[in-house]
Amino acid sequence: MLPFETIEEAATFLGRNLTVAETLWFNYSAKKSDYYLYCHNILFLFLIFSVVPVPLVFVEMMRSFGFDKYKIQPKVRLSLSDMFRCYKDVMRMFVLVVGPLQLVSYPSIKMIGIRMGLPLPSAWEILAQLGVYFMIEDYTNYWIHRFLHGKWGYEKIHRVHHEYTAPIGLAAPYAHWAEVLILGIPSFLGPAIVPGHMITFWLWIALRQIEAIETHSGYDFPWTPTRYIPFYGGADYHDYHHYVGGQSQSNFASVFTYCDYIYGTDKGYRYHKKVLRKLKEDSRTNGAQNGGSYYVPTQDLKSE
Repeated sequence: MLPFETIEEAATFLGRNLTVAETLWFNYSAKKSDYYLYCHNILFLFLIFSVVPVPLVFVEMMRSFGFDKYKIQPKVRLSLSDMFRCYKDVMRMFVLVVGPLQLVSYPSIKMIGIRMGLPLPSAWEILAQLGVYFMIEDYTNYWIHRFLHGKWGYEKIHRVHHEYTAPIGLAAPYAHWAEVLILGIPSFLGPAIVPGHMITFWLWIALRQIEAIETHSGYDFPWTPTRYIPFYGGADYHDYHHYVGGQSQSNFASVFTYCDYIYGTDKGYRYHKKVLRKLKEDSRTNGAQNGGSYYVPTQDLKSE
């Protein structure tokens, strides 16, 4: 709740007129409690999990209309009932774990200094903080993900997420309840180290989940704008990790590729891409037509 009764009081406090964005924020948040504003995260997450994957569901159902060539594992097909079952499982986890966690974690948000008042951050400040959040989350998630691929971590927790060897957007948050809690730590670390405004926090939570849905989409679209982000992994990069499954020692990073490159956990993927290029070259030489993306035998692709 803002400590101002009127826009004029807020302008006097700032020593200038409010921007359009600040005026909108004042009109919306002035009489709302900080806790109420924070709980918007629950609504945003529900909408993201429910709405963002819908185009991918239509693409999966209309693969015969030219989308099949973008499918990374074209031999795998999921029915509408299969995808709806996944959505129900994700919503169950949302109601039982994610939602309650959001409700009780408000004191930690206040403790680290996430602010909700005026002035609003500039666009450059928001972009800089989001960049830091993505970098911190990616590095921390990398090591937690590697731990979860150990014998105990995989068998007890992470195997649930790998039930989808050919991932779909709806399955991005599909995981064991313990994994949902554990992987919440990397998402929280960035805002804890570099606290910003609640609007930045909302954007961070939304963008991270949208990125996860895109990464688990199962499709490698040539028009995806994330292709232009340096060191970005994307759907093809993470799809390989799911394809190899429990034995995978490749592509642990959640967003970028630099951790896997630095620590040598992308060898299987790079070998896989090398084999695919060779097969396609041989196919063109022999005059054969390739019907889409495909994988070579798993045992040949494990990291050394």
